[in-house]
Amino acid sequence: MKYALVLLLPIVLCAHAVVAPGASRPGAYERYVLRVPNESDNPTVRVEIRFPEAVRVISFADVPGWQLQATMDTTGRATSAAWTGSLPPERFVEFPFVAVNPKAATEVRWPVVQTYANGQRVEWSGPPGSDTPASVTRVGGGGVWTAWLPTVLAAFALLVAVLSLAVGVRRRTPIAAA
Repeated sequence: MKYALVLLLPIVLCAHAVVAPGASRPGAYERYVLRVPNESDNPTVRVEIRFPEAVRVISFADVPGWQLQATMDTTGRATSAAWTGSLPPERFVEFPFVAVNPKAATEVRWPVVQTYANGQRVEWSGPPGSDTPASVTRVGGGGVWTAWLPTVLAAFALLVAVLSLAVGVRRRTPIAAA
């Protein structure tokens, strides 16, 4: 039973508007991705995000089928972005952007509003554990190592594979001629 819960965990985690990565380094220029699934029977037609004051968004990637409207303040800093398009039910879309992280360790909250074709709006801005939580990125602090975890695991897996190959080649014995 507990293994079934582990298998379902990625499905539960993907059921919200999420900004990745979940951890980053202070002062880094980070490529973030806002991933929005459509859990409704109606198409998603608009996705809005308010950027926290702690980060400075400097660039957006084009997303086919979606139009971007960024709102800037008087200093030229992006304060929000809205994408309009059409996302069918049971699909997801990703909106990449680049931002400069704050220099001090902090938690960055990313409030998102998802609007459906029938006019329904879902505000992904609640506290962790709520039905509509805002995505959070930990900048600095103890959670930063998780940003490097996939790279470390991949390097370890490569090392094990190379060692296994080396051991296998050494153990090969020549076949004696008859």
